[in-house]
Amino acid sequence: MARSMTGFGTGTTALGGGRLTVEIRSVNHRHIDLRFDLPEELASIALEIEPWLRAQLVRGRHDVVARLTTSTSASLIDRERAAAIYRELSSLRDELAPGTELAITALTSVGEVFRRTPAFGRHELLEAFRAAATTALAGLVTMRQVEGASLATDIRGHVAEARRRCDQIALEVPRSIEAARQRLLDRIRRLLDPSITANPARLELELVLFADRTDVSEELARLESHLRQLEQLLDAAEPVGRKLDFLTQELMREANTTGSKSQSAAIAHAVVELKTAIERIREQVQNLE
Repeated sequence: MARSMTGFGTGTTALGGGRLTVEIRSVNHRHIDLRFDLPEELASIALEIEPWLRAQLVRGRHDVVARLTTSTSASLIDRERAAAIYRELSSLRDELAPGTELAITALTSVGEVFRRTPAFGRHELLEAFRAAATTALAGLVTMRQVEGASLATDIRGHVAEARRRCDQIALEVPRSIEAARQRLLDRIRRLLDPSITANPARLELELVLFADRTDVSEELARLESHLRQLEQLLDAAEPVGRKLDFLTQELMREANTTGSKSQSAAIAHAVVELKTAIERIREQVQNLE
């Protein structure tokens, strides 16, 4: 099943007296691009997080945000640091404003006196992150599948339109040859004396050469083959974005060749519409994983 590169997932797991929440957002990108916003408590496992996540993902830019929420009791005072800071503040008070009161609450404005406990081990942090991220990834995949199914439906509509234009071109080719026959006869009548009869063999040879120059049967066959393969890839389980992108390039190449061989206004118009359908397919394919 086709999957979009746009999605969001979130997961939460217990950690100590609080919880760790991981959010993963993804958008379209040609390669894997990971961007992290992690709390300082997770700094020790940052180098292990990235390769683990890369192994779970394929394409797209992914913003990974982790938030660590601790219980109230987890924020305690670093007593030694608080005492040292209070002594420094008292010394500064005696120097600048002797005799004034220095309230103990002055320490609450100094963030360095607080510390978070308990201190988590690397293994505990890593396991908690993987648990939360696994849930987030599951939500991300589900959202990508839903969006991918919608994109696949839209792409199939454009594939159907491309087929209609190919059928139209196939119907116009014999008409184009017959029109060329008539143009050639009219030209001969204008150029030759009315009493001279055109050489039928020569006329047929010119028509054969014209038909060969304007024959697009091979291009139409390859277009149908590419369209059929494209539809099959939309149902594949593995990521198919790159393959689909390659197929759209091949479809456009065949359409351009068909247009260059055309000497019919009707075929030229059908080719323009065919290329429009292929371009719309290409635009949607860019959003698939």
